[in-house]
Amino acid sequence: MITATKTSKTTSIPYNHQSWEMRRKLCRFLLNTIAFPWLVKLDRVEGIENIPAQGSAILLINHIAFVDPIVVLHIMPRNIVPLAKIEVYEYPIVGIFPRIWGVIPVRRNEVDRIAISKAIDVLNAGEIILVAPEGTRNDELQRGREGIAYLASRTGSPVIPVALENTCGYPTYPFSKRWRQEGASVRIGRPFCYSVEYANARMKLLRKMTDEAMYILAKMLPENRRGVYSDLSEATMETIKWCE
Repeated sequence: MITATKTSKTTSIPYNHQSWEMRRKLCRFLLNTIAFPWLVKLDRVEGIENIPAQGSAILLINHIAFVDPIVVLHIMPRNIVPLAKIEVYEYPIVGIFPRIWGVIPVRRNEVDRIAISKAIDVLNAGEIILVAPEGTRNDELQRGREGIAYLASRTGSPVIPVALENTCGYPTYPFSKRWRQEGASVRIGRPFCYSVEYANARMKLLRKMTDEAMYILAKMLPENRRGVYSDLSEATMETIKWCE
């Protein structure tokens, strides 16, 4: 979703966790009790125990449908802060939701230093962010952008892979043809971290670190979703260790 940058300095207003949390609790209540049950059919959730009860983390997702971040937000035991393309703020009606929630807007296809700084602030506050490293929706995995590795290595936050399937066709109303088919499924994988010696890794290493993370996600997906990471024999874990 974001491209790595050489600086994490920010000129924005300091992030205040408590000021956002009340808004998010209200939005979460409305989402979980009113909106979500009428928009998305959810069949399976696996691995919820891999979400830490406290502390920062980065959710690494494959992005195949518009509702993917909403599905993940709905099932999480904690509030999360998604990163999303800045255009979502301009969507009619639904664009209000990311503004109220405090979704981090990202300018795609450029080094968005403001988005990176905001994401680091949220992680340093002990919260969870959601990142789709491909930068856009795709049926199959595309090359992930280095921002995921930059954020994880600079903050020491664990990365939690989240594999999504069968979210296409939502949102839609109940009793439609789509609701009679298989519903969305979410599989949450084991958290991993980058080794401390890569805390200040630069572009060449960040590329390797990102690909190693994407291969972990690819292993959790069906073969037809793996895309450029289809050849699992090329997967390595030289920069990664499993979190305890």
